[in-house]
Amino acid sequence: MNSLEKIIKEKYNKLSPGQKKVAEYLIQSKDEFAFKTASQIGRQVEVSETTVIRLSYALGFNGFSELQSSVQQWVLNQTYRSSNEEQPLHDASVSPFAKCMEKDITAMQQTLHQLDEEELWKVVSTLIEADRVLVIGMRASYAAAYWLSLQLNTLRDHVALCATSGNVNEQLCDLTERSAVVMLSFPRYLKETLHLAECIKQQGVPLICITDRLLSPVGRLADLTLTTEENVDSNSLSITPAISVIDMIIHGMTLKDRDRIQARQQKLEELYSAHGVFIE
Repeated sequence: MNSLEKIIKEKYNKLSPGQKKVAEYLIQSKDEFAFKTASQIGRQVEVSETTVIRLSYALGFNGFSELQSSVQQWVLNQTYRSSNEEQPLHDASVSPFAKCMEKDITAMQQTLHQLDEEELWKVVSTLIEADRVLVIGMRASYAAAYWLSLQLNTLRDHVALCATSGNVNEQLCDLTERSAVVMLSFPRYLKETLHLAECIKQQGVPLICITDRLLSPVGRLADLTLTTEENVDSNSLSITPAISVIDMIIHGMTLKDRDRIQARQQKLEELYSAHGVFIE
């Protein structure tokens, strides 16, 4: 997440409905926003030119031209990065399976490029310091949520997974302001997930969201938001970028809390061995 996206997320709830539409267009279509006039952008999102200009002031810029210059700089940086990337190792036209893998590689590269390392370290610290962690992921988000909860349980205690609404209220009841909730939310977004996010915010529990875009329904509510690829084709969603983000979180926790994690993992290995959990 770059600094402009941070500003939009922080100020989003105070924007007018029209300004929100322009902000969402900016996040999702930076290439177009960077070189269109305020009037053209207004027509695109069906608001007035004045609304586009007022968004610039609402975000703290001195005018539309200054906001657009910031977006243009981001686009140029991304173009430079893309031009310097290595070419694919395989000809994706040879096989449909190669094409599928190339899409995953592209998605992971984009996820890395838009990663906000400062935000990621804040997530790592929050998950280390929390008295308990609740991981929530339903339907399309369940697989990644399960993987995250499984990995977290090897690093620390008091980690729970909520995949359905069955006993969610009992799990929420145990949370405090020193706890943390990690909510995974990917299309198609569930109303139930958004409702839970709102309840968590009302309780004052820190909310971390892993989602596909900054202004997804839960992403805009969360205290900390990590995004996967923003411009993915909605007809070919992949779990790969989400797993990559999770792996980075786990790696960060391992680096920052090494001694405590090693002690826990040693104890786990003794239990695994005593109970013959694994074949090898």
